[in-house]
Amino acid sequence: MTQPATDPATDPDTGLSAAEVADRVARGLTNAIPEAPTRTVGQIIRANVFTPINAVVGILAALVIAAGSPKDALFGGVIIANSVIGVVQELRAKRVLDQLSVVNAPRAQAVRDGKIIELQVHELVQDDVVELRAGAQVVADGTVLVAENLEIDESLLTGEADPVVKTPGDDVLSGSAVVAGTGRMVITKVGAENYAAKLAEEARRFTLVNSPLRNDVNRIVKWVGYMIIPVGLLLASSQFIRRDQGWQDSIISTVAGLVGRVPEGLVLLTSMAFAVGVVRLAKQRCLEQELPAIEVLARVDVLCADKTGTITEGSLAVADVHALDDEDAAAIEAALAALAQLDPDPNATSRALSSHYQQATTWRVTGRVPFSSARKWSGMTFDGQGSWVLGAPENVLTTAYTGALREQVETQAALGQRVLVLATTDKPFSDGTEATLPAVHPVALVLLEDIVRADAADTLQYFADQGVTVKVISGDNNVTVGAVARRAGMAGWENNVNATTLPADDSEEFADAVENGVVFGRVTPHQKRAMVKALQARGHTVAMTGDGVNDVLALKDSDCGVAMASGSEATRGVAQLVLMDSNFSAMPAVVGEGRRVINNIERVAALFLAKTTYSVILSVLTGVVALAYPLRPIHLSILSWFTIGVPAFFLALEPNDQRVSPGFLRRVLGRSVPAGVVIAVATMSAFAIAQLDTAIDHDHAQTIAVLVAGSVALMNLYRVARPMNPLRLVLVATMVGLFALAFVLPWGRDLFELPRTETWAYGMAAGFIAAAWPLLALGNRFAARWHSRPD
Repeated sequence: MTQPATDPATDPDTGLSAAEVADRVARGLTNAIPEAPTRTVGQIIRANVFTPINAVVGILAALVIAAGSPKDALFGGVIIANSVIGVVQELRAKRVLDQLSVVNAPRAQAVRDGKIIELQVHELVQDDVVELRAGAQVVADGTVLVAENLEIDESLLTGEADPVVKTPGDDVLSGSAVVAGTGRMVITKVGAENYAAKLAEEARRFTLVNSPLRNDVNRIVKWVGYMIIPVGLLLASSQFIRRDQGWQDSIISTVAGLVGRVPEGLVLLTSMAFAVGVVRLAKQRCLEQELPAIEVLARVDVLCADKTGTITEGSLAVADVHALDDEDAAAIEAALAALAQLDPDPNATSRALSSHYQQATTWRVTGRVPFSSARKWSGMTFDGQGSWVLGAPENVLTTAYTGALREQVETQAALGQRVLVLATTDKPFSDGTEATLPAVHPVALVLLEDIVRADAADTLQYFADQGVTVKVISGDNNVTVGAVARRAGMAGWENNVNATTLPADDSEEFADAVENGVVFGRVTPHQKRAMVKALQARGHTVAMTGDGVNDVLALKDSDCGVAMASGSEATRGVAQLVLMDSNFSAMPAVVGEGRRVINNIERVAALFLAKTTYSVILSVLTGVVALAYPLRPIHLSILSWFTIGVPAFFLALEPNDQRVSPGFLRRVLGRSVPAGVVIAVATMSAFAIAQLDTAIDHDHAQTIAVLVAGSVALMNLYRVARPMNPLRLVLVATMVGLFALAFVLPWGRDLFELPRTETWAYGMAAGFIAAAWPLLALGNRFAARWHSRPD
């Protein structure tokens, strides 16, 4: 090993003593890494339980119970259901990620008191000496003390795929990994001072995904909330003062008028639809950290994909071997197999060759010069087979690297392939030889390329077909990234951009370059974040995929971050979606689930907001004219169950892969408001006319009001469910039958307080129901014209 000129207090052979470790622990110089930015259990529960709509529904339910009618408070069950769905899903996601963090947690081989011991990352202290071996992760920032052919992969930090050779005195960063050689380092920074921790700290604060669907639903709830207090006071005064009802009846009537206005079922159904999507995607090994994440991914119009780990598998493969000047192909294959299989410290190139040449070699090594990134070549001498060299053409072919051979190498390199030359030499190698390379004779060119995921091309084509622009952003060489994009079937791959040549990231020129470019290489972590922000500033909805610490900032600021489970803990912590098998092909399924949720919720939202509309109108009429309210809370329960809740649940779970278009709220209001007006007018008219007969009291008139409101609402359900298919036809027919049974069966009339009334009143109700059908059709035509208006 090469020894550095280091501080004599730092002995790579003995490390720290027990007393020195205890001193550093006492001073707080431990490698305690801040936890990933996920919400705590308490924060999850509070966020899902203490919501505005839960507060409104909870207060109304408490008032009804205080008035002595707990049966009328059945609507309060939505609080429990809505809270449980959200809490269970987020706790499940948190548990899976926590388990994943434990399984993937690296361990370190530290030197203490001259012995190598295995420690967890947080047990390390500053100035600890740590053993570096191939396959080990660098767990803290430090300085190399001793090294033998030590190479570090910093792709998770920088995106650069090529390993970096490290010699004594060089710095190494946490989050990188040893790919070749051995060495020892001394820890110079611990805990939050580490490079990877600092990068992740910029994405520390947990933020909820921005959900347009949830925002629109919350906006509706806010509008309703603003009207509850004035309308509630108006209703209460009309019932208690002007109609001289007792306080219990006044509260029940007032709550009946208010609870119908709260679209609590829409909030619940939205959560349920998202939760069903979570379950379905779990079968595709896709973990959602937040319920609305699938909705946001369904809305994206730009997908920024990291190359390594997303489009490629992160490993190399042999693309081809070109024999030079009619050299013996069999000898070339045998030599490559021996060089790869007999390498005691295989790197990515050796592993690619071993995978390509799987038949066991019979050659025997007598001397070896290991590969070094400084030399860029390795050599072996074999018993009876001569000496062979494999390495970069410019380093192996010194004087011979001219003419047609150089042109051939440069042509392949321009296509994004990694080109190595296989050569022979007459001089044998001895183990550990550091001499310059002797004269060689080239015999073949070995072409290597990144392995593109088998499903990457189909996935990228899917997004292209859906109108989503895909941009590949990588820290690797832009020519190499462009070649990967070409093999993955992306259009515009040849216009690859070297990000080091881009203008300042706060300029319009930078935004133009990002908008127009497709493939970007040599991108720094902060440039990735700037690219996401530039696209968002241009009005795009941006998703970002990644697996390394260098992707954390961009993942955090994107509208929807998608992390690979095989990547760093920091990326999993800030992403809304985690692909558990690191399988890029799961993305179309996520988009499909998001479209199902958005399109179906838009369909059924018209049912819920129709109820809100007619409840508002009935409340205002009742308060202004001092009429009795035509419905009790228990009546609103039967109306909600059979005309809205149950059918909406099944409609929301139907397949629906239509593209999502903007204007959700306008379309929903255009369908629901006319229907709500028709239901309110028909209900109040039938209720008022029924009470003209002195033989029909308030309770019996309410039966007529429920019959009219429910029947017209069922006709609205039929219109919303169109076009009909067998499932929808059976669903609507079943709801009509169940609603009718509530009036026909004695126990139904008793449970829902629907006493029999005069025959003529039923006939009058039938007339209003029949008249409502053409009015609903007129409302639909109005909605169609409203939808066709330009934004």
